[in-house]
Amino acid sequence: MSITLPAAISAYFAADRTDGDAVALCFAENAVVIDENRTHAGRDAISRWREEAAQKFSYEVDPFAVSEESKQIVVTAHLTGNFPGSPVDLRYRFTLDEGRIARLEIGI
Repeated sequence: MSITLPAAISAYFAADRTDGDAVALCFAENAVVIDENRTHAGRDAISRWREEAAQKFSYEVDPFAVSEESKQIVVTAHLTGNFPGSPVDLRYRFTLDEGRIARLEIGI
């Protein structure tokens, strides 16, 4: 199934296949990511967050649904890899601001 995502979100999922710096550039300067009950604030922290995840696990993300809820764009994606609990479907809750990601919350 093919879905259409806003440019910044599409760029995020594409960058996640490369490196932390590419991921961080999808975000606003003071953006926040909340993942696994940890908060990562600012591009440097977001880059480190992605790099740490990539060092611990190999994974692939396949977005398959998108909706809008309370001014957030919610993308549901199938995540597979060598991490505990794989595979799993996760919800990525994006808040956009001026064409960049201002906030991302990842959860079930």
